[in-house]
Amino acid sequence: MFKKSVLDAPVDAGALTVGFDIGGTNIRAGLVSADGTIVARRAARTPHRETELTAAVTEIVADLRRDFAIDAVGVALAGFLDPECEVVRFAPHLPWRNDAPVKATLEAALELPVRLEHDANSAAWGEYTYGAARNAQTWVFFAVGTGIGATLMHRGEIYRGAFGTAPEFGHLTVVPDGRVCSCGKQGCLERYASGTALVDTAIEVAGRGGFEKCGLYRHVVDKRADGHEIMRAAREGDALGIATIGEFARWLGIGLSIVADVLDPELIVLGGGVSADADIFLGAACEEMASHVVGAGYRPLPRVLRAELGPDAGMIGVADLARHSARKGADGR
Repeated sequence: MFKKSVLDAPVDAGALTVGFDIGGTNIRAGLVSADGTIVARRAARTPHRETELTAAVTEIVADLRRDFAIDAVGVALAGFLDPECEVVRFAPHLPWRNDAPVKATLEAALELPVRLEHDANSAAWGEYTYGAARNAQTWVFFAVGTGIGATLMHRGEIYRGAFGTAPEFGHLTVVPDGRVCSCGKQGCLERYASGTALVDTAIEVAGRGGFEKCGLYRHVVDKRADGHEIMRAAREGDALGIATIGEFARWLGIGLSIVADVLDPELIVLGGGVSADADIFLGAACEEMASHVVGAGYRPLPRVLRAELGPDAGMIGVADLARHSARKGADGR
């Protein structure tokens, strides 16, 4: 059974669309107005069978339709989609894989237009339309959470690459033969500059010695610390926490320098769950970026801003993409 919430704002008479952010643990849904306001919310646990997941989405939309007229539905998920965003090739935490025709399946179940999108692209679109990237022409969304997701936008279009998987900055190899990544490679950037990487970094830093009197030390060596605890310890002045965040900032800055060298964007927007603590590491990361780019000191650098929409960016963004898709369909384009 899903959870309901009270209305966040008065309902606008304009078009309402539903944006889903579907993760491996939870489904979050927001009913979004044309100005980006979430006027109603729903949440549920994520089923791990394909038919049950379709049923859960259908139930939430049916419940919202009892009180609201809905024009379209957007679904944001982590995984590989085809370039047309109709088929899910593989979603590691969801039952959709092997070219599952998710768009067609949901449209048949809901009898509404459906727009699928990668979760990072959805959040990027939300920031571009309503958040930190408004009016940006060439920019990158860099989402740092459990892993690293990224989106490149140029002149209002999402760049997908030839096969729909670009850009995978999180899986660039930055340390040959480095930490093992869940993708099967070693030394990926997200194994050094993500929320989950913080724990491994803290263990490595603690192993260098000199931190035995730190409050965080015992939790780290006993492998009981998580990323949130490490961030909190750094804020409280714990030397091990501070050193760990310093390493994290160094690797994040190296990652941002790669983005700047390859794409030369005017703006990088940092999103994802880790961005909530950006005030304690982003300055140092930007200094690292500035020192590592090609032509350091002789070229313009991208601005780096924290995302504005927080964890709602994906829902808001994919709801707006669904709105645009529905309008194009109605116009026959």
